[in-house]
Amino acid sequence: MILHLYLARRFLRAILIVTAVFVGILMPIDIAEQMRRIGGEQGLGAVVELSLLNLPRALYAWLPLFVMLATVVLFLGLARSSELVVVRAAGRSALRTALSPVVVAFGIGVLALLILNPIVAATSREYQLTVARYQGAEERAVSVSSEGLWLRQGTLTEQTVINAQGTNSDGTHLFDATFFTFDAEGIVTRRISAEEARLVDGAWNLEGVKSWPLAGAPNAEAAASLQDRLVLPSTLTAEQIRDSFGRPYTVPIYELPGFIAQLNAAGFAAVQHRIWLQMQLSNPLMLSAMVLIGAGFTMRHTRFGKTGIMVLAAILLGFGVYFIRDFAEVLGESGQLPASLVAWAPPVSAILLAMGMLLHMEDG
Repeated sequence: MILHLYLARRFLRAILIVTAVFVGILMPIDIAEQMRRIGGEQGLGAVVELSLLNLPRALYAWLPLFVMLATVVLFLGLARSSELVVVRAAGRSALRTALSPVVVAFGIGVLALLILNPIVAATSREYQLTVARYQGAEERAVSVSSEGLWLRQGTLTEQTVINAQGTNSDGTHLFDATFFTFDAEGIVTRRISAEEARLVDGAWNLEGVKSWPLAGAPNAEAAASLQDRLVLPSTLTAEQIRDSFGRPYTVPIYELPGFIAQLNAAGFAAVQHRIWLQMQLSNPLMLSAMVLIGAGFTMRHTRFGKTGIMVLAAILLGFGVYFIRDFAEVLGESGQLPASLVAWAPPVSAILLAMGMLLHMEDG
């Protein structure tokens, strides 16, 4: 137990060192990127604010690589001080020696899921709103609730709020839709109800339309008109509707299942959000896999030589698993792979591969 605690403490210290080094590298780069994004007229304080808001998401995304590099740092240090030789001479196998870092990595993954994930969601939302404010852009044009899909479009002189009870997968074909038009002072001027509404370039094509003029009409129902078709100008595009939902990382893990249910009820497939949920749940396993990959190449004495080659191989394999997982995520979002396979296959495969390497090393 004492040895396990010692290795766990050394591993945690290695993670802190690696994280601090990368924060020192990432911050100046991100500050330069934020300055390019919003321009220098906002001042250095605004740029640093955006960098700090963006930092938790970057650290959360790169956490598996931090864990793998920390594993390399840990076992290289143990090998150079001959502590690893003493541990192996005491009769401890390679798998048993790697158990403490694996447990610590798994625990870090669970804590990151429960604590860091909501922090990342909050800071990411605040980051997007702050960037939009500095750039003078509008806030999100779409929201989903129990009352259906809500969209907002318009210009400085006129705004239109749209509510639909159902939609297709990308929000361009609405069912049982209602359009509320407001003037520049926020007064409702017209209400339009349509059985169906299709978004085309620069307009909504409405079918089964009933229109109520609300501005200056003493009896809106008496002044209502029925039309088979109506073309209503629009400032929305399909890309804006998709982007307005925000990235899945802006939704805390506790709220994500309910948000996915709302998207499904509104008619959206929510593929990105379902894959993101599964990937977050598999993250502790991914961190454990990174520890085993780092251990498989570095749990050997430095006198055997080729230490640089082994470290390079560990880093390349760790990066390879990380980017294969990202590639699988892209395939999943395009509908070519199921969410469970995308999220769980890479870490499970990496664990089996690393355990095979450790057992091969153990057998000599």
